[in-house]
Amino acid sequence: MTVTVSGRALNGVTPIIASKSVVHRLLICAALCDAPTVIEGVTYSEDIEATIRCLRAGLADVTCEGDRVTVIPRSDRDPGALLDCGESGSTLRFLLPIMAACGGARFTGRGRLSQRPLTPIYPVLEAHGCQLSAEGAFPLAVSGCLQGDLFEIDGSLSSQFVSGLLMAAPLMGDTCRIRVTGEMASYPYIALTIEALSRFGITVTEENGVFTVFGRYHSAGVLTAEGDWSNAAFWLVGAAISHSEAFALSGVSAESRQGDRAIVTLLEQAGFSVSYADNAWRVAGDSRRSLCVDAEAIPDLVPIVAVLASALPGETVIYNARRLIHKESNRLQSVRDMLVALGGKAAITEDGLRIQGSCLQGGTVQGCNDHRIVMSAAIASLICKNPVTIVGTEAVNKSYPTFFEEIEKRGVSVCHLSGDEI
Repeated sequence: MTVTVSGRALNGVTPIIASKSVVHRLLICAALCDAPTVIEGVTYSEDIEATIRCLRAGLADVTCEGDRVTVIPRSDRDPGALLDCGESGSTLRFLLPIMAACGGARFTGRGRLSQRPLTPIYPVLEAHGCQLSAEGAFPLAVSGCLQGDLFEIDGSLSSQFVSGLLMAAPLMGDTCRIRVTGEMASYPYIALTIEALSRFGITVTEENGVFTVFGRYHSAGVLTAEGDWSNAAFWLVGAAISHSEAFALSGVSAESRQGDRAIVTLLEQAGFSVSYADNAWRVAGDSRRSLCVDAEAIPDLVPIVAVLASALPGETVIYNARRLIHKESNRLQSVRDMLVALGGKAAITEDGLRIQGSCLQGGTVQGCNDHRIVMSAAIASLICKNPVTIVGTEAVNKSYPTFFEEIEKRGVSVCHLSGDEI
């Protein structure tokens, strides 16, 4: 789909959707328990539906009633089950070691998923009792049974491999240790995994890069999914750059352990005032300075921070972002192309981006099958002199299917174009 968006400000109150990162983890942990668990407040997207689909195929019965999901673990697990991960890297990377610990499975997917590296987890699984088919091609098969009490994994490429092992660990005994070598990428996401495990009776301690996992999975009863800071960032940046003081965002906690809560700090560093009262966030003030952003722990914020950078004076530098080349698109390239297409100034560096504050003109942006590029371009329209046309807007279904409905409610013009109009 292609849409043209234009607007000058946001208004009203947007309730943020549930955190995709948190819901993935809660669903998977619930499927490994000794009794049913109910998760309330779930927002459905293609990635969450992929995890539900895979759990149904390999681990649990899952029923969905509105935003309430009931997960009923199964004792009979088919080692030949085919798990369709769609385009969800989280689903594949979390479930690969888990299904290996459960006796095996086959995985498939689409889009760039087969190209996203699994290199760190392959030698770990093979060293601990499993056999795997060739990396980079679907269907991917894992057989054997993952065993051991000490695992070693390179944590520099993605935290998802560490999280997958942490969730698999309780299936292999009462105590299991995981030693992370290299840099520990995106640690806040590992913290989210540890927090989810704690809600299901699992204790995780960490010392000098070694995680020790104690306990067995037990049902958490009824849980409520928290709001999504990754998606909240789009709205807060939009409010900041368009001076939308009549806009508020609700449903995300100031106490959340989600790493993307860092967007508040980045906005404040740029000179904006961010306030929180009565469960609502508001942004006021003017940008006064450019930023130097270490993206190591917050890779998902890079596209929308790049839009923010275009509205700041001077040059913003984003570094430690090389892992973005392995996302739904090559995000260093697609972020740079988005800004240039809108009349901005951006350049790719060895490990990130340099963005010069400039007046954006508008134009046509290719969505690159990447939800965060599409939403960033839509928010950028708030400071463009002319409308922004975005090709491939269906990509938002991966994480935020109602994004364009919500932005239209908030005062932005959204015009859906037919093929003849593009």
